Amino acid sequence: MTAPGLQTPGVHTPSWPELATAISSCTRCPELVATRQRVVVGQLRQQSRLLLVGEAPGAQEDEVGEPFVGRGGQLLDELLEGAGLHRSQVSVANVLKCRPPANRTPKPAEVANCRSWLTQQLALADPAVVVALGATATGWFFGRGSRLTELRGRPHDVDGRVLVATYHPSAALRFGPKGEPRRLLQADLELAAALLAQGRADA
Repeated sequence: MTAPGLQTPGVHTPSWPELATAISSCTRCPELVATRQRVVVGQLRQQSRLLLVGEAPGAQEDEVGEPFVGRGGQLLDELLEGAGLHRSQVSVANVLKCRPPANRTPKPAEVANCRSWLTQQLALADPAVVVALGATATGWFFGRGSRLTELRGRPHDVDGRVLVATYHPSAALRFGPKGEPRRLLQADLELAAALLAQGRADA
């Protein structure tokens, strides 16, 4: 599978700061532009081999301009620690860079408008392993109609990268500390950590 929007030979590839500046001034989705407080570009950790891809910013992320800083982010940090990883070791991005009103599900047109931004972030981060958090992120990689329940639990090769699809932390919160989404999210993060440790970039 090849995502559209990859760099073209002979065309200048921006640095992460240059790309962040361009993303921050994006006006492709009028409804999101009208309601957002901040554009949440994401975080690139130098030397990181793991990229987490979520759906879109929530209220707290929209307020501070950083990804996964609300309750879902706190749970994600806890589960990463449980997998032997630390938030400072991973890069983070979202399918959408602006918060949808009332945290609604992103519209297909919004995902399409934002697609080239995440494509360029993937190229710049160049992770060995990508974790898609939730159905929207999973659909970004596998296409609309893909089923998270059928894809999670094992690594996939997408555009030459190892990809692990799993539940979003918000789903784990909804179903509680003993719910299945939390247990499976933890297991999938442990799988990602194991793949990194094994150097499995050719799964």
